[in-house]
Amino acid sequence: MITGIMFRDGIISAANNISNSRQAVDALNIFPVPDGDTGTNMSMTITAAKKEVSAMPDNCTLSEVSKRCASALLRGARGNSGVILSLIFRGFSKAFKDIDEASGTDVAAAFRAATEAAYKAVMKPTEGTILTVVRKAAEAAEEMAKANDDPIEVCFAALQAARDALAKTPEQLPVLKKAGVVDAGGQGLVLIFEGFNSVFGHDAIVQLLDGSSVEPVSAPDKKTVAQASGDIEFGYCSEFLIERAKDAREKDSLKLRAYLESIGDCVVVVDDENIIKVHVHSNCPGTVIQSALKYGQLINIKIDNMRYQHRNAEVGVKEGEKPIEPTVTEPENKYGFVAVCAGEGLEELFTDLGADTIVSGGQTMNPSTDDILNAIMQTPAKTVFVLPNNKNIIMAAEQAIPLATDREVRVLPTKTIPQGISAMLSFDEGEDAEANQMAMMEMAESVETGQVTFAARDSEVDGNPIKKGEIMGLCNGKIAFTGADREDIAFKTVNKLFKKNQHSLVTLIYGEGVSEEAAGDLEERLNKKYKNDMEISVVNGGQPIYYYIISVE
Repeated sequence: MITGIMFRDGIISAANNISNSRQAVDALNIFPVPDGDTGTNMSMTITAAKKEVSAMPDNCTLSEVSKRCASALLRGARGNSGVILSLIFRGFSKAFKDIDEASGTDVAAAFRAATEAAYKAVMKPTEGTILTVVRKAAEAAEEMAKANDDPIEVCFAALQAARDALAKTPEQLPVLKKAGVVDAGGQGLVLIFEGFNSVFGHDAIVQLLDGSSVEPVSAPDKKTVAQASGDIEFGYCSEFLIERAKDAREKDSLKLRAYLESIGDCVVVVDDENIIKVHVHSNCPGTVIQSALKYGQLINIKIDNMRYQHRNAEVGVKEGEKPIEPTVTEPENKYGFVAVCAGEGLEELFTDLGADTIVSGGQTMNPSTDDILNAIMQTPAKTVFVLPNNKNIIMAAEQAIPLATDREVRVLPTKTIPQGISAMLSFDEGEDAEANQMAMMEMAESVETGQVTFAARDSEVDGNPIKKGEIMGLCNGKIAFTGADREDIAFKTVNKLFKKNQHSLVTLIYGEGVSEEAAGDLEERLNKKYKNDMEISVVNGGQPIYYYIISVE
């Protein structure tokens, strides 16, 4: 039988195994654009679960461990591969509900539930990916369970099928075959299954190699978003998680919320089946803690003296000191916005357009579901629109929707910064949420996006070799030009996207490593060619990775 402690150690082993190989998995990404790579995202996602389950006792049940794991993965999910991984483990958790130990039949049912959860999350499932790998694993598990109910044998059959499916991914996706690689997400999943097998089959946890761990990308220090004025009524900010206890004296989180509102303000209580996330401003942090203990064990406790922070803010935060954290607010306004972007200029631009909260992220910096959820909870609105502005962040943002229980969340699937900007410009305060969402996405999809970046690895696209470090011009996500001259590639990219009588406005957003003078020369060159046919705006976005982000409307 597979016990709770075996599953717990399996998660630890799996997280270590993929962390040890994350760079090799990253290297399987065939598209040369710098990205929030698959191996890193999957490693960071399952490491969030490893941290949660490591402290669980040896007598924990399979149901308890799988629930804790699924909850941690949901909040720690990064990138599309991380979200799909979290859904696979959510399927495991549902199948193992109320089960102390699993038989082979139970394991097979868990693989089937995992497969169904993963496929449901993708609108157009593509075979030859992580989806195929988990599906083949489930089919093999079901076949083995019919003949042999030994759960270890069922798990090993699933692993072997996953390996075989991974090896065949190049036959299903020609782009993989041409590059001579297997699917990165599928490889990550096989590494995770192998980590579990090390525990199940050999009673050995894979050890983490030195230098293999990866920490979340931290947001750059920000200036205080807003300075408090006047006296602070409630001086202590308390934040923590409650791990629900089966024998808890209290179970209704709404009752806790009502009590906290009676002794403080800025109360946020978000819960799922096994945890309650709490934030409150009060003058009695001890009383807050005592009331929360009625629901279960407290973890990740943080209590800040806001009056002390405010005094520090008035004289400025010195280097090395902890910056002031944004305030979590009640949903008072009708509408609010969360935007994902990186770079001081872009942050200021989205703020000027009306974004309440900025999540630092983008290419190579995919924020987690929890990062986005925290930003949503900091936005003082009954309806919060989230703009991911990157195709690899959309799924993580969508996972936050059911977690924000006290406000409506609408994720606009913006894939680029120009789409996000255009969406915000089309917002109409007088319209309802549904009408705004439709209008904003219609405007976003009408924008042409150009990007100028560098090749992160040697590759071949459409038969054309690309060398690491070459400058690339992308038109709506597809590589159109390569070369050595950054501004020339940017010029060619605008030329390809801009159509007279269809477009009139071009915005050049220049990033790190590009001088104002260089961007000005590019503007002058475009003005000479297009004269009055093109209106050009130049913005210092300060974004990493992309030398230029180009909007054509």
